[in-house]
Amino acid sequence: MSEPILRLVQLRKSYQVGTPLQTEVLHGIDLELQPGAFTGLIGPSGSGKTTLLNLIGLLDAPTSGELYLGGRPTRALDDSARTALRAESIGFVFQFHHLIQAFSVLDNVMMPALVRGARRDRELQARARELLDAVGLGAHGAKRPNELSGGQQQRVAIARALLTRPPLVLADEPTGNLDTRSADDVFALLHHFNRTYGCAVLVVTHDPRLAARCPRIVELIDGRLRSDSPAA
Repeated sequence: MSEPILRLVQLRKSYQVGTPLQTEVLHGIDLELQPGAFTGLIGPSGSGKTTLLNLIGLLDAPTSGELYLGGRPTRALDDSARTALRAESIGFVFQFHHLIQAFSVLDNVMMPALVRGARRDRELQARARELLDAVGLGAHGAKRPNELSGGQQQRVAIARALLTRPPLVLADEPTGNLDTRSADDVFALLHHFNRTYGCAVLVVTHDPRLAARCPRIVELIDGRLRSDSPAA
């Protein structure tokens, strides 16, 4: 078996450490994701899903335990190294698309590369247009995000997340603000890019209908993994 793209070993997260109010939110999480895996993360509100996703996304550091990304330990990384590894290894799709309204749709897709100092050259633009074509928005590159529907804006966000071909995509409630049809379209796109690019996808969802479409479902309850199984 190949090296996991993600491996969590006894990962714990506490807040207000060293005070009488210290609270542990995650209690020794062990989890592995293989390259190209498609996994759903479910659990009730307050179960620790967002905290766990922030740790996996290198947006926060664990209190103890270790997180390996592509075989590389990350807990001891400084902020600069963490930011660099996140930029090259992880694509994010959030419940709110966080597109920049002052820029065109095409520029929004190119943004992960532009903020890393890439040139806005023909190669980068061609890659962004290819992704817009793949999400069905090839004719909308010159528009501003607010000229698109909510579902279309989320498709732009997926294209943006895939621009750098990251080996891991994290999707946090990506269909939470969408109607059923748009939610189905977004989920289908995540599956498409998972198969086409071979990126591992970890998607948080409260929708049992969509969770059932994940080959693997991991359930988090009260900061502990309670189940890890194929979808029924």
